[in-house]
Amino acid sequence: MSELVVPAPSRHQTALMIWLAVFPTLTVLNLLLGSWLGHLPVVLRTFVLASIAVPIVVYVVVPRLHRARARILRSLHG
Repeated sequence: MSELVVPAPSRHQTALMIWLAVFPTLTVLNLLLGSWLGHLPVVLRTFVLASIAVPIVVYVVVPRLHRARARILRSLHG
């Protein structure tokens, strides 16, 4: 029996997955680091947060969301 090949996500699904990855990651980082970074100018604070958040999102969160999406689609198709 062959396993269902899950198609690539649509543009809308990709946008949703990125939002689901970025928003919570930035929220947690702001809660954890906000008091330490609060004195920095906003551009530098944003740079620091983005420098931490982007690798977390790209290498950890988004791949997990892709795997979860594939599991959901496979379970729906039998």
